[in-house]
Parts: sequence; structure tokens; C-alpha cells
Amino acid sequence: MRAFEASARHQSFSAAALELNVTPAAVGQLVRGLEEWLGVSLFLRGAGGRARLVATDVAQRALPDIRAGLDRLSLGLERLKEGAPSSLLTVTVSPAFSAKWLLPRIERFHDVPDINMRLDTSLKLLDFATQGIDIGVRYGTGTWPDLVADKLMDEDIYPVCSPRLLQARGDWHAPADLARETLIHDLSVDGRAGFATWDAWFSHAGVDGATSHRGMKINNSAAVLQAAIDGNGIALARSAMAADDIAAGRLVRLFPSLSFTSTLAYYVVYRPESATLPRLVAFRDWLCWTKPKPPSIHRPLLRRAQAVDRRDQRFHLHRLAQITVVADERGRIRMP
Repeated sequence: MRAFEASARHQSFSAAALELNVTPAAVGQLVRGLEEWLGVSLFLRGAGGRARLVATDVAQRALPDIRAGLDRLSLGLERLKEGAPSSLLTVTVSPAFSAKWLLPRIERFHDVPDINMRLDTSLKLLDFATQGIDIGVRYGTGTWPDLVADKLMDEDIYPVCSPRLLQARGDWHAPADLARETLIHDLSVDGRAGFATWDAWFSHAGVDGATSHRGMKINNSAAVLQAAIDGNGIALARSAMAADDIAAGRLVRLFPSLSFTSTLAYYVVYRPESATLPRLVAFRDWLCWTKPKPPSIHRPLLRRAQAVDRRDQRFHLHRLAQITVVADERGRIRMP
């Protein structure tokens, strides 16, 4: 049944074999044996093209029930394992979230007895049932098929740079001044999904027409912050990722009075039928009280950062005065 389900989902014996850790020939033999036992064909086999293996109509109608049955079977086996001396907890998170948030804190979870952890770091949205995933942390809007999503934390977006860069070039009186610097762009999440970009931050800061596409583009959030730490430019940081680096003085937050909350957030995700598994409950509860500390300005640079912030405040007060002048007769505010 697993060979049939995986082949139908992937439309390929080879891809199913990769998932099941067997050979394509073995998968094909299992499917043919099932067809002979049932007396019906389960697939239409093409000679080439993208979909060389397509489930027949009768197979398509049966697949939802078969998948539900396999999921319940996996859950039943997991419950039988609960009585074992130790239980394996499989967690999936992104590589950047693992490096910048989870791993620096995971030692606190090791105090929980009889739970061994397997950490799967991947940007792919893994299938929890077929991949044996218990729980994960995902970044998004909170909606994923067949998963419960409990909000873990919101996220603020703000620019950061290294202390060395701030001391050397930190004559930034207003957010618009950052547009002339080397900007580091995070490409790890599709911008169409609501991921904050430099364009969005400049717009939120009231900066019109800023050219923000120049600079360095990186597809890993942890590497984005490392590039900023190394003095390669100014990064648009995500608070959960940057909190420890700011607290340690490796990064400095610019214009801290300017708040910009992302439309995306971090969620703890798991299958509803697994919600009461003891090891899952223990990790979920631990995640919920392990919150990142609010970032603070490193003391040696406090005066410099505050000076930049005060200039930023004066800039916004000046903008506010301009906006008030051009309010129309109905009290509606227009940008000058």
C-alpha cells in the first residue's frame, strides 16, 4: 500500500523508491503484485513526458481513504512506542532558524527526560506523515494543509549593521540615508508570500523613490546576518534571528524607534491526530515559554545609536509637520 500511495503521489516509481529507501524495481514489483491481487489496473503508464505514471480513476477515488488509513496506522505504531524507555522526537525547522534561534537554546530542553531528538533542517515543506515528522516550526501566515498551527511569535523587521560599519559610516540622519549604502537582501522566502523586503521597509519609513535593489542578495537568513556582522553592508534583520547577535554586540539595530512588524510569523505545526503525544506536548510547551529576549543596544555603542535615533525622530517630526500643513478641508492627510 505504501508503494502504491507513494507512486501515485510522485507519479514515478523512482521517486517513490527514493522516499521508501528501496529500488525502483522493488516498488514496481509491489505495485504489480497489488494490481494482480485486486484484479484491476492502478496506473496508466506512459512512454515519456512529465507524468509517465498516472493513477486510474478507481485508484484516485481510493487514495484519500488509503492515505488516511496509513496515517492512522503510523499514529498507532507511534502510540505503541510511547512505552519504550526513550522516545525519538523528530523536529523540522529551517536551517537559519535552527542556527540562529533553536540550537542556541536547545540545551534547556535536554533537561526533559527520556526524549531523544532528531532535527531535520530543510526549507522544504515536508510531508509530516510520510517523512515521520512529529513537530516543526514554520514561518508564514499560519495556514498549512492537514496541520495545526499554533502561533509561536511575531517578528519585527529592522535594519542592522556591524559596530565597525556604524562607527565608520554611521552618519545616517534619516531612513532615506540608508538607500545610498550597500544593502544586503534576504531571498530565503518568496517576496510574494508577504516577506518583508527593503522596498517594504522604506515605504513603511515614509521614504519614497528609494533605490533599494543594489547590493548583495543571499538566499539564507543566517548568512544575511553574517554578511552584516562581517561589515559587508546593512541587512534587513528579522528580530527572532538577530536578537542574540544584537545582545552580544555583533550587530547594532538602526533607527530603533521605527517599528515594523512583519505580516508573517513563526508557528508551531503538527498533525492534529498527534497533538496528545507526550514528547510532542513536552517540546511544544517548551517552545511556547522559550521566547527570544528583546534586543538591546550594545553598551559601547549606545550613545551613537541613540544619536542616530534622535535624528530619526526629528526627521519624522519634520515630516509630520509637513503632512499636517497639507491636510485637506476634511481632515484627510496627504503626502506633500
